[in-house]
Amino acid sequence: MATNLVPQVMNALEATNFYFKRAVKLLGLDSKVERSLLIPFREIKVECTIPKDDGTLASYIGFRVQHDNSRGQMKGGIRYHPEVELNEVNALAQLMTWKSAVANIPYGGAKGGIGCNPRDLSPTELERLTRVFTQKIHDVIGPHLDIPAPDMGTNAQTMAWILDEYSKFHGYTPAVVTGKPVDLGGSLGREAATGRGVLYATEALLKDHNLSIRGQTFVVQGFGNVGSWASKLIHEKGGKIKAVSDVTGAIKNNSGIDITALNEHVRMTGGVKGFEGANPLDAAALLAEDCDVLIPAALGGVING
Repeated sequence: MATNLVPQVMNALEATNFYFKRAVKLLGLDSKVERSLLIPFREIKVECTIPKDDGTLASYIGFRVQHDNSRGQMKGGIRYHPEVELNEVNALAQLMTWKSAVANIPYGGAKGGIGCNPRDLSPTELERLTRVFTQKIHDVIGPHLDIPAPDMGTNAQTMAWILDEYSKFHGYTPAVVTGKPVDLGGSLGREAATGRGVLYATEALLKDHNLSIRGQTFVVQGFGNVGSWASKLIHEKGGKIKAVSDVTGAIKNNSGIDITALNEHVRMTGGVKGFEGANPLDAAALLAEDCDVLIPAALGGVING
C-alpha cells in the first residue's frame, strides 16, 4: 500500500500528526525539529468537582494542552462539550501553533476544555465549574504564558469568570483571556470575528471561480457563535441560507431562511428547532443537502467517506 494514503479511521490527533508529517517532508525539516514539534510543551488534566444546584456533587475532567511557545506566549480556546478528550485537545493545540505561524502572529499554540454538556448545567453550575477549572490551572496560564479564549460551548461570560477567578490569585489581570466582555477590556467585534472569517474565506473561494456571495445557496451545520454570525453576514451579502442545524435539530427552506428572524427564535428558545419560517429536516441528511457552499461550523471530522 502506498505510504501517502490517508488511513480510513483516525482520531483527531492522528489526523493532525499525519498531515504534519507530510508537511515536514515537503518543507525538508530536520528530524529533531519534527520530533520536538510532535510532543506538546505541557499537558494538564484536572478533576473538577462542583456542588450541583440540587445539592449533589458532580465531577468533570478538564484539560489544557500547551503545544509550543517558540514564537511567543501560547494561545487557544477553551471548549465545553461532552466529547472533549485529550487527543482532541492535543490536536487543536497543535493546530493553533500552525495557524499562528502561517499567519505570522507571534503566538504559540494551546487549547483546553472540559468534558461536559453546558446545556445540562445551570448558569450557576457553569460558573462554579469554570472557577474550579481556573483554580486548577491558574499557575500555568497568564498574559505572558498562555491566554485562553472562548470556543465551542463557552463565551464572553465564561471568560469573565476566568478573569475574575485568576485575578484572585494574581491581582486584576484582564489580559489573561481574550473574548471577554467589552466592559472588562474585551475587543469590539470579537464576538463576530470567527464567523466573519468564514465570510472572508468564502468570498475568497468564490472569487477564484468568478463568483460572489450574492445568489449562491448555503447550508450551515452548527448555529452557535460561528455558524450564526457566518449565516447573518452571508445573508446580509445576498447569500441564500437554505438549511441550518444545531444540537436541537435541523431546518430547511428552499426559498431562503430569514436569518434575522431565526436568530431571534434561537435567542428565545435556545435552538433552531421549531422555527416557523422553515420546515424540519433530518439533521443526519443536512450535509448531503444540495447547495453551492457547505459550511461545517460544528465539530470537526463530520465529512467522511
